[in-house]
Amino acid sequence: MFTNADIPGRCDVVVIGGGPAGSSVAALLAKQGVEVVVLEKVSHPRPQVGESLIPHFWKYADQTGASPLIEREGFVAKAGGIAVWNGKISRIAFSEFGFTRPALHVERDVFDELLLKNAESQGAKVFQQVAVREADLGLDYPQVKYLDRRGGDAIEGSIVCRFVIDASGSSALLAGQFKSKRLVDSRMRFLSLWGHFKNSRYVAADGRSYAATEVGEVKPVTFVTSFEDGWIWHIAMRQYTSVGLVINTDKARAMGNEQREGFFLDTLKTAPYIDKLLDKAEYLPDFFSQRPDYSYYSTRLCGENFYCIGDAASFVDPIYSHGVLNAFYNASMTALAITESLKDPSYRVRHAQLCENRIRQFYGFSRSLALGEFGGDGVDSELVRRFMRQVPPVELELMLAASAMSERSENFLRLAQDAGLSLHPTRAKAHFMEALAL
Repeated sequence: MFTNADIPGRCDVVVIGGGPAGSSVAALLAKQGVEVVVLEKVSHPRPQVGESLIPHFWKYADQTGASPLIEREGFVAKAGGIAVWNGKISRIAFSEFGFTRPALHVERDVFDELLLKNAESQGAKVFQQVAVREADLGLDYPQVKYLDRRGGDAIEGSIVCRFVIDASGSSALLAGQFKSKRLVDSRMRFLSLWGHFKNSRYVAADGRSYAATEVGEVKPVTFVTSFEDGWIWHIAMRQYTSVGLVINTDKARAMGNEQREGFFLDTLKTAPYIDKLLDKAEYLPDFFSQRPDYSYYSTRLCGENFYCIGDAASFVDPIYSHGVLNAFYNASMTALAITESLKDPSYRVRHAQLCENRIRQFYGFSRSLALGEFGGDGVDSELVRRFMRQVPPVELELMLAASAMSERSENFLRLAQDAGLSLHPTRAKAHFMEALAL
């Protein structure tokens, strides 16, 4: 990946970050003949939390051209989801919603590298181990300053472009420059702790548990269970299982890193169902990680020469697997806005504002659904209502079912009612189960 090439001094678009958002927008722009340079601060593959992808992502993978790479990789196909929430067991099956392409459990280090390779194959110039220091946007042509560490020593450099896209993830470089990053209300602030396990049993759609070796034969579900202080995910992949806790920040604030890891393991040992799945599993301590300041947003996302997308724009509780989907959606909207702006620069401010509205719509919808907030503190209720009116009915039905599983359907139905949509709890295809056989 251009490891020995010189970084050009000029291009049309500089993308900061090579995660799903950055790789996808780079691929989409490069396919249109736009000169794109991607600057990624580390080398792929790099550690990342395991991910559950809902079937919606395929339409964006088709757009970027990444679908063949993903299909050939052979990630674990999942059948749906099972949630144990406040003692009630429910499940959904994607096949019941008419989806013909599978949802997936993916190792994010492998998945992200595939997306970055795809961006390069589409014509984007990708440079890894190049950390962006700042972007000067106050010039006729923005200047991006970086440190090139490919040779071991850090060499300063800069590149001039027409647009800067910040896809730097939670570091949110431009939001840091703008001082526009905001944490959500403390009552809604969460922290995640996660790790990997080998040989964990997993849950399938029939409510039974299976050995890790059967994951390629019997499709797993994404398994979620609530506990007193938050919720737990269990995602079975090819070589290991990702297990994580989401808890209120106040619970973990007084803990040091070692205490948090101990709390993580102790909680899993006593959590109903999870304890049985992990009974004979091997914990992999090198993979323990955490993410503080869990939910946030930026008050400034798009301008005449910059765009903030993916986690660099916002992040919300991932209970509905919207994280990567949000990255793909942001990338699609941003690529369209920049392509049109390059055709006629006189409309670049207008295109930026329209794109920002779309990004805020998706974030507001995800956050309103996950956290039960309907306005204020970074959420524009009217934008959320407009977004819901544009969502295909099958996707609304799936979200209704998912919200019913985690007892958030009241939030969802209120949003739908405010948007003038006719949905009813009986349409939620979430089936209740008497028990699990783990």
